Order: sequence, then C-alpha cells, then structure tokens
Amino acid sequence: MNQDNTIDYYLKITWQSIANRYNYLASKHGITQATGYVLINIRKEGTPVTQIATLLGVKSTSLSRMLSGMEEQGFIYREADTRDKRSVRVFLTEEGQKKREIAKDIVREFNSYLDGYIKDTDREKLIDTLKRLNDLAVKYIPKEDLSK
Repeated sequence: MNQDNTIDYYLKITWQSIANRYNYLASKHGITQATGYVLINIRKEGTPVTQIATLLGVKSTSLSRMLSGMEEQGFIYREADTRDKRSVRVFLTEEGQKKREIAKDIVREFNSYLDGYIKDTDREKLIDTLKRLNDLAVKYIPKEDLSK
C-alpha cells in the first residue's frame, strides 16, 4: 500500500496545508491557528474547559498549558462554574474578543477564497463525506479488539 493511496494521507496533508496557512495569517496578529480556534469557540457565558478539550481533540490536562499562555497574553480568564465548582469555565477578555474577531475574519476570508474554486454541490458532497468519515472513525473497532 502506498501512503498516497489512503484517505488518511490526504486528510492529513490537506489539514496540514490549511493549518499552516491559518498559522501564517494568524501570526501576523499575534495568535496561532489553535489559539484562534479556541477563541472562536468560547461563548459569552463561558465555555467549560472540558468542552474546549473535546473541540481540539486533546485531554484537559494537555490543554492547560495552552490556556495558561492565552491567560498570560490577556486573551482569556478562567473561573469556577457557579453551578458546578468542580468545573472551570473560560471567558474572553476584551483583548480576546478582538483577537476572536480577527480569527473569524481569517476563517471567513479563507472560506470565501475556497468558495470561489469549489462548486456548492462539491462542497456539500465533501462535507457529507467528511462527516461520514468521522462517524466511521468513531465507530471503528479493530479486529483484535473484537476478539477480546
């Protein structure tokens, strides 16, 4: 099997190209692609750390360093959840809100660029296929795990 004949190869190189482009654009504004993604996904009422970890596909403990850096930069602050003291919510500062808008503008502009080259029908098919691939990946159980 050649690596360039696998679905995961094309997913990986495509996402890496997109992430590199986002990082290049975001770096002009003092943020990274990952920081921008977090900022975009923090709601006004705060977002639980566990939810951010799920969005990024990392464990909460791995996310801690990133959030600490974002706090040091003045983009976010964390508070204990008022209903569940075991849970921590992340909120945007005024500076974080500004960086969030920049991140959203970068995403909008890049997607507008893509829309200029990808027909609506092809885009819909791609999104449907990616959703299906995600569902299949989540459901996948290796043969060796089935025999246990």
